[in-house]
Amino acid sequence: MASAQVELYTEDDYYNLSEDIRAELIEGDLIYNQAAPSRVHQTILGELYTIINNHIKSKGGSCRVYPAPFAVKLRENGSTIVEPDISVICDKNKLTDRGCTGAPDWIIEIVSPSNSSHDYILKLNLYADTGVREYWIVDSYKERIFVYHLEKEHFEVETYTFHDSIPVGIFANLQIDFDSLDY
Repeated sequence: MASAQVELYTEDDYYNLSEDIRAELIEGDLIYNQAAPSRVHQTILGELYTIINNHIKSKGGSCRVYPAPFAVKLRENGSTIVEPDISVICDKNKLTDRGCTGAPDWIIEIVSPSNSSHDYILKLNLYADTGVREYWIVDSYKERIFVYHLEKEHFEVETYTFHDSIPVGIFANLQIDFDSLDY
């Protein structure tokens, strides 16, 4: 009996998708994002993007912050392209016309009910493996923020609530006060 062959998708397949289709390419597998994000998801994304962008600009920083959809090619071979909710890239050499090639310094994912295991398991391992320095999972349903420091030999996680002020590991002088977010 012949075994079924698994089709692996490529970077070209990803970039040839229609612009109205949101998907990620993870280890050659196309994963489609079917549901539109909730209003709360988008509000939190906008609030965080604004805080981070304003901080970088006020300090004259060289880092750039991008909200989804923004393509991040994590593997040089093109087998893995993700669209984090927020990506902070401090090495401008990683930026291309198509997005980012290489690991961003900081990624924030805002959990949706339809993709929670995707963010908590699949992406956590992927980001740790590819060199992301800091990864935040914002879970508005549990009102928790999980902050993973991935640049250490053994990664660390800290848990916060939506009433906490959270220090940003990659920026020594930035704390994000979740209690002040208007969502």
